[in-house]
Amino acid sequence: MLAPAVEALVERMLQGNQGALARLITLVESDVPEAPLILSRVHGSIGHAYTIGVTGPPGAGKSTLVDQLAGHLRAKGLSLGIIAVDPTSPFSGGSVLGDRIRMQRHYLDDGVFIRSMATRGSQGGLPITAQSVVRLLDAFGKDLVLVETVGVGQTELDIMGTADTVVVVLVPEAGDTIQAMKAGLLEIADVLVVNKADRDGARSLKNALENMLRLAPRKDWWEVPVLLSVAPRDEGVPELLETVEKHRAAIEGAGELDRRRRQRRRQELLQNIEQRLKIRLLGLIERDARLALALAGVEEGKLDPYTAARSILADRALLHDWFAELEQAG
Repeated sequence: MLAPAVEALVERMLQGNQGALARLITLVESDVPEAPLILSRVHGSIGHAYTIGVTGPPGAGKSTLVDQLAGHLRAKGLSLGIIAVDPTSPFSGGSVLGDRIRMQRHYLDDGVFIRSMATRGSQGGLPITAQSVVRLLDAFGKDLVLVETVGVGQTELDIMGTADTVVVVLVPEAGDTIQAMKAGLLEIADVLVVNKADRDGARSLKNALENMLRLAPRKDWWEVPVLLSVAPRDEGVPELLETVEKHRAAIEGAGELDRRRRQRRRQELLQNIEQRLKIRLLGLIERDARLALALAGVEEGKLDPYTAARSILADRALLHDWFAELEQAG
């Protein structure tokens, strides 16, 4: 059970208290022992929010694009959550940039909740707790959640497991490196945007992307478009929003949204089981002589990890003791 103080926070958050939401996000982001219980407690209130991921290399203008999108969505009367992922500070461990700097005009808007998050060592563009924060924003009642990744290049695949629509933002200068990035970014894109389209090479990059997409496997329910934008002038942003809305209609109509969310929930379950088993196993290694001996053999190079793993999994007595301990630990 949740501690009374945390349970009170959850109740206040579900009633619309933004301060309680912020404190719960901090608890979940800090991965406190009660974090799983918090997420379990709000599970019955999720499922309403639609998540838009905005990703791409550093310097593509993602923050400005998200800021402009937020303005158009607020004009429609929609309530927003924004997760802006920044590089981790080497000094504090927190995010280098702050939400006040990135989204100043929306910071005092009660209909927009902005949270800056640090990558905390993640190599996939999102911290591992980002999806949990999306869940809290959903439970809070946000209509849409915008997730802007840190911008780490072709490894930005975490966004696929978080967003319903993925917008990949590139700039004309990316023309020389697009061959290296296409194996990652182009494959995850639902919508492609060439931002800073007032610069030389924008049309050429758009044409190159369209040619690449023609060679890629196609979905019968959606064809990935390539749009042009100049975010600071709001050029192309209304068209981007219209395209995102079309993608949402397409993904819902084809049953793909339900399939993606089912796959996402399955992956979350497996990841949680894996994480908890790993923690239990590490604790057991410290107390079980058989596991400690196998680990020492691997560390010293006398035993390869594959043989050691097979040996451990073939030891019925060891597995019996392990699962007995798991049962006692709950």
